[in-house]
Amino acid sequence: MEYIFWFVFFIIAYTFLGYGVVAYMLVRIKGARSRPAGISSDDALPALTLVIPAYNELDCLPAKVENSLSLLYPSAKYSILFVTEGSTDGSDAYLMGVPEVEVMGGMERRGKIEAINRAMRQIDTPIVVFTDANTLLNPEALLNIVRHYADPAVAAVAGEKRVLSLESDAAAGAGEGIYWKYESFLKKLDTDLQTVVGAAGELFSMRTSLYQPVEPDTILDDFMISLRLAAQEYRVVYEPEAFALEDPSYSVQEELKRKVRIAAGGFQSIVRLRYLLNPLRYGLLSFQYVSHRVLRWAVTPFCLPLLLFLNFGLWQTEDMYKALLLGQLTFYGMATVGMLLENRKVKVKLFFIPFYFCFMNYAVWLGLFRYLRGGQSGVWEKVKRAGASAGN
Repeated sequence: MEYIFWFVFFIIAYTFLGYGVVAYMLVRIKGARSRPAGISSDDALPALTLVIPAYNELDCLPAKVENSLSLLYPSAKYSILFVTEGSTDGSDAYLMGVPEVEVMGGMERRGKIEAINRAMRQIDTPIVVFTDANTLLNPEALLNIVRHYADPAVAAVAGEKRVLSLESDAAAGAGEGIYWKYESFLKKLDTDLQTVVGAAGELFSMRTSLYQPVEPDTILDDFMISLRLAAQEYRVVYEPEAFALEDPSYSVQEELKRKVRIAAGGFQSIVRLRYLLNPLRYGLLSFQYVSHRVLRWAVTPFCLPLLLFLNFGLWQTEDMYKALLLGQLTFYGMATVGMLLENRKVKVKLFFIPFYFCFMNYAVWLGLFRYLRGGQSGVWEKVKRAGASAGN
């Protein structure tokens, strides 16, 4: 039982802390990659298309249109395409009144990835940038993205997702922000080590010529696209100076809905990308993929209750196990307090961090059950956002 306990303990510690330490040490030994210089003239900039899938996002569209038109990029080389995928809230009519943007409509809602598949059949610019309707990009985002494409080994560039956090936000929103800050740190290490293992769809770009249609029931399309490119020995680069701002989920119930779907998509992706589990074929990419994604999505959430169960079986053997059990019970007690405070919209970091950690891992369990039930759909369920009436 002791051997199993420490093995499980190691997996948990490695997943959430150890990989970051190992990746940092490897980058220090290897040396961080130099940052690409900005492109010196407008003439050298590649033409690009900003693609924005938007289903019933009329409340978000004025701000998104204004933001998209304000981005720093030569207008002669910059196109904006909204794919409204069967919207029924007047989105088409509103966008048709904006001469600077193109609109691809449709009578039927088939989901975000089908909207992207349709859009990619008509795009002829060498670079395409995907972003969500409920996010706002920083003015230099496009310029900071395209500078990486001077390297022919770079197939895609992922921006950073930043979650706005206000004092009035739910604990889930605050926890979400901390999670993405840590995820950003790991993505910087992944980029310096070799490649990002999964991009955030809030801001993701790629070479148009490398796009391959994605299965219509795919849940995590951005993740699948970026990993398939990495499997072809291209690099996917993380650019933190290109970022998308997004409101947090309105409540923990809304965030749970989103997390469960993402978890189900994680299991779907692991099954479809199972060939990446072969280190003899994919080497460092397999190491990054297993360490950063597979363990977190498919292993560690199930190790956490096992560790607590084993600790109960060992606590009488040595004082060390008593201390570890006390530590676990204290942590889960703090998570419970965090949950109770969240219901009152009280933000106390000491408690909402343990709460959000448990919350994410609980969502993985629910996501597994959802995946095993089958019938996955690429159609996203709307999630209500703080500061907005709805969001993807």
